[in-house]
Amino acid sequence: MQKILIIPSIDIKNGKTVRVVQGIPELGFKDYGNDPVEMAMIWRAENARCIHVVDFDSSQENSLRNKSLIEQICSSVIIPVQYGGGIKCCEDAVEMIQLGVYRVIVGTLALRNPAEFTKMIDKLTPNKVVAAIDVIDDEVVIDARTTKTGLKPEEFARKLKDLGAVRYIVTDIKRNGMLNGPNLELSKRITDVTGGKVTLSGGIGGFEDLLRVQEVSADYGIDSVIIGRALYENKFSCQKIWRIAESGIF
Repeated sequence: MQKILIIPSIDIKNGKTVRVVQGIPELGFKDYGNDPVEMAMIWRAENARCIHVVDFDSSQENSLRNKSLIEQICSSVIIPVQYGGGIKCCEDAVEMIQLGVYRVIVGTLALRNPAEFTKMIDKLTPNKVVAAIDVIDDEVVIDARTTKTGLKPEEFARKLKDLGAVRYIVTDIKRNGMLNGPNLELSKRITDVTGGKVTLSGGIGGFEDLLRVQEVSADYGIDSVIIGRALYENKFSCQKIWRIAESGIF
């Protein structure tokens, strides 16, 4: 059975670690009161192999407001950090890589400015740029998940593939942070049209959900999964889940 990589998520809002309701700050968020740098160190101590950081401060302001904070996170751990939020051009992506980020996550830019997205991939290589596909009711959303696009997930995925993307983070927004199980079929649909690798995000509520993902991972093209609220609220033993994630995804 294929092993999958478990990636803990750190969402940043007002400089703190939070969990955002269905990934949309306007719906409210739960403040866990943690310093994001300290949180990164905790996940590394728990044997995480990668950390996923979403900066809602920067994404809402369309700026790299928290550069120093992200740099501190990257320097505090010796594992890859993937970052999304506020990246509006190739130069922004290069700057984040120079700060220590391993990969940048891009969604809105790829749709609004595909030439810039391709430039970014050419500059950094496809392995350093992850395409984000955020979905609400089978429709792709952008602009920090606030703007509907009228695109089906497969349509956007094909566009991303044509632009050079090879890795995708697929998020069912309505399941994000709800602990009600992952949308496996959505991930499979993206894999079917792209042939790329998928990181599943949203809905993991416990160890049984994680096992379900692993059982279909080889056929569905899923090699990693992002987990947020379930980790913060101790829905399973951290040491137990890390033992699943021993494969060299990076």
